[in-house]
Amino acid sequence: MPDLIEERAGVPVLVCDPAGPPLTTERDALDLIGAAFAGAEVVAVPAERLDPAFFSLGNRFAGEIMQKFVNYRLRLVVVGDISAHLAASAALRALVVESNRHDHVWFVPDLAALDGRLRARA
Repeated sequence: MPDLIEERAGVPVLVCDPAGPPLTTERDALDLIGAAFAGAEVVAVPAERLDPAFFSLGNRFAGEIMQKFVNYRLRLVVVGDISAHLAASAALRALVVESNRHDHVWFVPDLAALDGRLRARA
Protein backbone atom coordinates (compact mmCIF):
# COMPACT_ATOMS: atom_id res chain seq x y z
CA MET A 1 0.00 0.00 0.00
CA PRO A 2 1.35 3.46 -0.77
CA ASP A 3 1.45 6.33 1.72
CA LEU A 4 -2.15 7.60 1.84
CA ILE A 5 -3.99 10.48 3.44
CA GLU A 6 -6.84 9.08 5.55
CA GLU A 7 -9.28 10.75 7.86
CA ARG A 8 -8.72 9.32 11.33
CA ALA A 9 -10.84 10.56 14.22
CA GLY A 10 -11.78 13.56 12.08
CA VAL A 11 -8.16 14.52 11.32
CA PRO A 12 -6.42 14.12 7.95
CA VAL A 13 -3.43 11.84 8.51
CA LEU A 14 -0.75 10.79 6.04
CA VAL A 15 -0.47 7.11 6.96
CA CYS A 16 2.87 5.85 5.71
CA ASP A 17 3.25 2.36 4.33
CA PRO A 18 5.47 0.15 6.52
CA ALA A 19 7.08 -1.22 3.35
CA GLY A 20 7.86 2.25 2.00
CA PRO A 21 11.31 3.74 1.68
CA PRO A 22 13.25 4.21 4.91
CA LEU A 23 13.80 7.63 6.41
CA THR A 24 17.56 7.91 6.54
CA THR A 25 18.11 11.61 5.77
CA GLU A 26 16.51 14.99 6.35
CA ARG A 27 15.65 14.96 2.64
CA ASP A 28 13.53 11.85 3.21
CA ALA A 29 11.64 13.69 5.96
CA LEU A 30 11.12 16.68 3.67
CA ASP A 31 9.68 14.34 1.04
CA LEU A 32 7.09 13.14 3.57
CA ILE A 33 6.36 16.72 4.58
CA GLY A 34 5.80 17.57 0.91
CA ALA A 35 3.41 14.63 0.55
CA ALA A 36 1.53 15.77 3.65
CA PHE A 37 0.91 19.18 2.08
CA ALA A 38 -1.75 17.48 -0.05
CA GLY A 39 -4.04 17.97 2.96
CA ALA A 40 -2.68 16.12 6.01
CA GLU A 41 -2.18 17.61 9.46
CA VAL A 42 -0.45 14.54 10.90
CA VAL A 43 2.18 12.20 9.45
CA ALA A 44 2.11 8.67 10.89
CA VAL A 45 5.44 6.95 10.22
CA PRO A 46 5.91 3.28 11.07
CA ALA A 47 8.86 2.86 13.42
CA GLU A 48 10.38 0.27 11.11
CA ARG A 49 10.77 2.92 8.39
CA LEU A 50 12.98 5.04 10.61
CA ASP A 51 16.71 4.54 10.31
CA PRO A 52 18.07 3.06 13.55
CA ALA A 53 20.07 6.30 13.91
CA PHE A 54 16.77 8.02 14.73
CA PHE A 55 16.63 6.16 18.04
CA SER A 56 20.27 6.92 18.91
CA LEU A 57 19.91 10.44 20.28
CA GLY A 58 23.63 11.23 20.41
CA ASN A 59 23.76 11.84 16.66
CA ARG A 60 20.92 14.44 16.75
CA PHE A 61 19.13 12.83 13.78
CA ALA A 62 15.83 12.47 15.67
CA GLY A 63 15.96 16.09 16.79
CA GLU A 64 16.61 17.30 13.26
CA ILE A 65 13.73 15.27 11.86
CA MET A 66 11.30 16.28 14.60
CA GLN A 67 12.26 19.94 14.19
CA LYS A 68 11.49 19.78 10.45
CA PHE A 69 7.94 18.66 11.21
CA VAL A 70 7.50 21.33 13.87
CA ASN A 71 8.81 24.01 11.48
CA TYR A 72 6.24 22.99 8.88
CA ARG A 73 3.47 22.81 11.51
CA LEU A 74 2.82 19.12 10.99
CA ARG A 75 2.48 16.57 13.74
CA LEU A 76 4.83 13.60 13.51
CA VAL A 77 3.66 10.32 14.97
CA VAL A 78 6.00 7.35 15.23
CA VAL A 79 3.82 4.24 15.12
CA GLY A 80 4.99 0.86 16.32
CA ASP A 81 6.95 -1.08 18.86
CA ILE A 82 10.10 0.75 19.90
CA SER A 83 10.54 -1.15 23.17
CA ALA A 84 14.01 -2.48 22.25
CA HIS A 85 15.21 1.07 21.59
CA LEU A 86 13.62 2.29 24.83
CA ALA A 87 15.28 -0.48 26.83
CA ALA A 88 18.66 0.60 25.50
CA SER A 89 18.37 4.33 26.18
CA ALA A 90 17.20 6.32 29.19
CA ALA A 91 17.48 9.48 27.09
CA LEU A 92 15.12 8.06 24.47
CA ARG A 93 12.66 7.01 27.19
CA ALA A 94 12.69 10.58 28.51
CA LEU A 95 12.20 12.00 25.01
CA VAL A 96 9.22 9.74 24.35
CA VAL A 97 7.57 10.61 27.68
CA GLU A 98 8.10 14.35 27.14
CA SER A 99 7.01 14.25 23.50
CA ASN A 100 3.81 12.40 24.34
CA ARG A 101 2.89 15.16 26.82
CA HIS A 102 2.68 17.68 23.98
CA ASP A 103 1.12 17.93 20.54
CA HIS A 104 3.98 18.05 18.03
CA VAL A 105 5.52 14.57 18.19
CA TRP A 106 3.90 11.42 19.52
CA PHE A 107 5.06 7.84 19.90
CA VAL A 108 2.20 5.32 19.80
CA PRO A 109 2.15 1.52 19.60
CA ASP A 110 -0.39 1.32 16.75
CA LEU A 111 -2.92 3.25 14.68
CA ALA A 112 -5.71 2.51 17.17
CA ALA A 113 -3.71 4.34 19.83
CA LEU A 114 -3.22 7.23 17.40
CA ASP A 115 -6.99 7.35 16.85
CA GLY A 116 -7.50 7.51 20.62
CA ARG A 117 -5.03 10.38 20.98
CA LEU A 118 -6.69 12.27 18.13
CA ARG A 119 -10.17 11.78 19.62
CA ALA A 120 -8.93 12.98 23.02
CA ARG A 121 -7.74 16.23 21.44
CA ALA A 122 -11.11 16.94 19.79
